[in-house]
Amino acid sequence: MDETKIDSENEVKIDSKISIEAACVQHGREIMDTQLALIKDKGYDFAPQFQEMTIHLYLLGVIWRFAEGLDAQKNAREHAFAAIHSMLISDGMHEKNVQKRIEFLRKMSRLEDDSNAHAVEAGYHSEPGDNSLAELLDHYIDEVRVSGAFWRLYERLKKTILYGGLLVAFVAIWFVTLFLPGNSTISILAAGLLAATIFVIPVFLVGLLIYRFKIKKAKPSSSP
Repeated sequence: MDETKIDSENEVKIDSKISIEAACVQHGREIMDTQLALIKDKGYDFAPQFQEMTIHLYLLGVIWRFAEGLDAQKNAREHAFAAIHSMLISDGMHEKNVQKRIEFLRKMSRLEDDSNAHAVEAGYHSEPGDNSLAELLDHYIDEVRVSGAFWRLYERLKKTILYGGLLVAFVAIWFVTLFLPGNSTISILAAGLLAATIFVIPVFLVGLLIYRFKIKKAKPSSSP
């Protein structure tokens, strides 16, 4: 009799947990569908990783507040993370990548003083149908380090360094092998490495100068 009672209580707890998570997922999707529709024509140009992280942190705040109204005050924040986990899985992300994403969001959701990140606060205090997500993203429009244009510049520079360095190394190895025969394998490889280094360092320095120039230029107009 007692065992049956314990099993029954466990089933109620499991069912309650599942229903809370399902409700959080549904609420999160409804809110995000509304908010994403409101920013659709804004033409934001952020680095993809930054925009995705900001939206997820905003969603964390939204679901956190919602979970507090479902008799889940003590674990509301954890229910929010669980709901985002379920949403990412259902969107097709691999479990291992989802776990990494959740750990990253946990880290980014807190500031050094243990207070909530701005995006989490914005989501928590948002109201259905308001422009809180747009207002949150507007806050970062003038921040060069998270701009899409700067991210694309970084990606091009990274590819230039990688493929350019390999090409220069190959040409150097080919030249030494063909026109300076008699060198050891180590000498040939060293020549290729030296040539690649001579190419990579100036390109990297130019990219660094562009970065410093853009950051310095953006500081007077950047958001506090």
